[in-house]
Amino acid sequence: MHAVLPPTPSPTHPSPRLVLGSTSPYRRELLARLQWPFEVKSPEVDERPLAGEAPVQTALRLATLKARAVAQQCEGDAVVIGSDQVADLAGQALGKPGNHARAKAQLQAMRGQTVRFHTAVCVKRAATGFEQTALHTVAVQFRALSDEAIETYLRLEQPYDCAGSAKCEGLGIALLERIDSDDPTTLVGLPLIATTGLLHAAGLNVLDRPHLFE
Repeated sequence: MHAVLPPTPSPTHPSPRLVLGSTSPYRRELLARLQWPFEVKSPEVDERPLAGEAPVQTALRLATLKARAVAQQCEGDAVVIGSDQVADLAGQALGKPGNHARAKAQLQAMRGQTVRFHTAVCVKRAATGFEQTALHTVAVQFRALSDEAIETYLRLEQPYDCAGSAKCEGLGIALLERIDSDDPTTLVGLPLIATTGLLHAAGLNVLDRPHLFE
C-alpha cells in the first residue's frame, strides 16, 4: 500500500478516507493533482473481457469490480475509486500489450485509423451505500505510421503497460493526428472532471478545506 500526503483535512472537519483502487502509476499521478491525501490498493480482479462483451461494457464492468473489490478491503468510512480503460478499434478491444511484439502488432493495426479509448470510473462509499459510475470516450486519430517509426517509438518509450500501446503524455503524442475529448486527463487513464464530480456526490469535495483559512 502506498500513500500520497498533501495537506490533510482538519480533524474538526472530518472526511472519509480516499482510496485509489489501482496500482497504475499514471492514475496515481493524475489523482495526486487534486492535492488530497489518498491511499493506493490493488483491486486484484481478473481484467480479461468476457466472451462477446463490447469494449464499453468491459470498461464499465471492470471499473465497478475494482471499486467493489477494494471497498471490501477497507475498514471504516472510505471513498474508493475504481477505473478501467479499453481501446476500441472498430469494435475490437485492445488491451495492454505486455511485450514488444504485441505492441508492434497493435500500432500496425491502428495506423491511419480512429481508435476510441473508453475510460470508466466508479466511485463507491460502502458506509453510505453510494456507488456511481461514469464513462468517457476519447476518439484518437493515428497517423499513417511506417514500420520504422513504430519500431523507433516502441524502443524509446516501451509503452507495454498501456492500452493501445501509446502514451499520449509522452513521445506517443507524435503518433497521433487528432484527439477529440472534453477532458485531457481521460486518455491518460482517469477522467478527473468526472471523478471530482463523483467524489463530490459521494460526500468528498476536494475544495472543501476551511481549515486552510482558519
